[in-house]
Amino acid sequence: MLKIWGRLTSVNVQKVMLAVRELALPHTFIPAGGPFGVVDTPEFAKLNPNRTVPVIDDGGFVLWESNAIVRYLAARYGVGTLWPEDACIRADADRWMDWQATEWQGAMGPAFLGLIRTPEDKRDKAAIDTSIKRSNTRALILEQALQGREFIAGRHLTIGDIALVSSAHRWLALPIERPDTPALAAWYRRVMMRPAPQGVLTLPLE
Repeated sequence: MLKIWGRLTSVNVQKVMLAVRELALPHTFIPAGGPFGVVDTPEFAKLNPNRTVPVIDDGGFVLWESNAIVRYLAARYGVGTLWPEDACIRADADRWMDWQATEWQGAMGPAFLGLIRTPEDKRDKAAIDTSIKRSNTRALILEQALQGREFIAGRHLTIGDIALVSSAHRWLALPIERPDTPALAAWYRRVMMRPAPQGVLTLPLE
């Protein structure tokens, strides 16, 4: 059976769990990282020398890095659904996965850490303000891309949506001023109406 190490408040673990739930894969979830520890043990280091989550073990095949895990699970268990058979649609979805990791999530990081995980008297306001501006700018890029689309690569939910909605959940929950993004908001509602996000993207930020 598929084993997953992680904590559900991690944006990267959320991606994996969304994919697992969309694909209805039987699995065992092992709490690890943050308050759960585990990642500092020698046994975990054999699974992932970076000592980070998520990590999966699928019948003896061990894999880390959240986007790689989502791609693997979709390619192995979700051809025609999360993993589009059309190469162009698949590439379109795939690029948004990388954009989420390198652009939007990276831009949002200082604001998330400052506003959610740092006491108010120790926050770097300048860094937070810059992060908010950068993450809002990138949200507007996504808003434009979603114009006239049900999901990021067209009419069906794909790996691209799995990655993007995890960041959208954080962006929409942060206590910040945000630009008007009606297409993004409608897309987010469509994804959140599915069973998979329940118990994953319904958790408060921490």
